[in-house]
Amino acid sequence: MDDLFDLCECGEYEDVQTDAHSIPLIGATAPDFSASTTNGPIKFPQDFAGKWILFFSHPSDFTPVCTSEFIAFQREMDEFEKLNVQLVGLSVGALSSHLAWLDAIEKMKDGAKITFPLIDDLSGKIAKMYGMIQPSASDTHAVRAVFVIDPNGIIRAILYYPAVLGRNINEIKRMIVGLQTGDTFGVAIPANWMPGNDVLRPAPSTATAMRQESGNHPWFMTYQKLDKDVIFRKIGKTKPSKK
Repeated sequence: MDDLFDLCECGEYEDVQTDAHSIPLIGATAPDFSASTTNGPIKFPQDFAGKWILFFSHPSDFTPVCTSEFIAFQREMDEFEKLNVQLVGLSVGALSSHLAWLDAIEKMKDGAKITFPLIDDLSGKIAKMYGMIQPSASDTHAVRAVFVIDPNGIIRAILYYPAVLGRNINEIKRMIVGLQTGDTFGVAIPANWMPGNDVLRPAPSTATAMRQESGNHPWFMTYQKLDKDVIFRKIGKTKPSKK
């Protein structure tokens, strides 16, 4: 995907160097760690090699917004699995608290049995490593962070939400589908895109190619039709190329 789009390094996955106090950046290798979780010990991200990872944090167990998010994530597990996505949650809390909270969620009238792992990070070490603790919001609780990590272990997207605002799971899924579509078909994703909408081809690289572009759009907006069924037959299975 070299030079696909002017000023866009969508296909460049070279590691971005950060110092010890910086948050990881898009394009950087995801920091690795070992941890205990509600599903047993893990080595991250090695244990999920070959998968996309949705690594997210929440401020606290036994809170209403976080509970609503976990139920919403779990209800979309089948869709995430089809996209080859592994969910991994984290908060600055003890494993005993996590287990008790997940048990309470399962027993709720409209609850769910949470099947993805929730990391024990009582020390806050992992949360700090990923910039999930932001002192302007809280010195001790994680913000609502989302890291999308591709099968090569590269951070592809980062989102942050304040404590009062729950995440839109459909938008997170759309983002992952868009990333996978771009990787698989060598295209870029326009604003408000939904699967089945037109995508953007690379801008022409020569004057001749520029003159050949026609239609109702300027030469630098080169749209391409991409059928929804074609997208979902391909994405999730293709590993991004490692530059």
